Amino acid sequence: MGRPKALLPWRDGTFLSSAIHALSPFCDMVLVVAGANANELRTTVDSLGAFLVVNPEPERGQFSSLQVGVQEVLNRGRDSAILTLVDRPAPEQLTISYLKEHFLRLINQDDWAVVPSFQGRHGHPIFISREMIGAFLDAPVTSNARDIRHKHESKIAYVEVTDPLTVANIDTPEDYQKLLGTAASSLAR
Repeated sequence: MGRPKALLPWRDGTFLSSAIHALSPFCDMVLVVAGANANELRTTVDSLGAFLVVNPEPERGQFSSLQVGVQEVLNRGRDSAILTLVDRPAPEQLTISYLKEHFLRLINQDDWAVVPSFQGRHGHPIFISREMIGAFLDAPVTSNARDIRHKHESKIAYVEVTDPLTVANIDTPEDYQKLLGTAASSLAR
């Protein structure tokens, strides 16, 4: 992409700032885990009242950043979290509210996580309990979140949503241009 995907322009800010704005009403604090790009993200994170957590070994991969983040959740005295990736657009706040309602209801039924599903595809953000945090922390750093979710499939509630942003994945400049085109056409309606 030529620059950190978290800083791609989106709506009135960037992917990162839109995620912080979208998640802030639904949690006590927003933690942003960064690696080599920490200095580039710091201004945005600090200006929006979020907290920057630096992965000391980002070369270990994305899963290591997830582990650093969920460990920090526990370190700060919390026992659940909302996880998303900063290199994609944030879902609508109505979607996040809907997922949180399901999480609060289902977590008392022995589920460990709530994952949005849009047209058969699983997305973000995911809501996780202390048990799922433990599963992520207990896994080898060579794991990935999908493998851990599949290992504990019976403990996950997949909740159908109508928000395509939950499954938006921006990996190439073409993906980004398509997203911008889709957003512009939906605004024109």
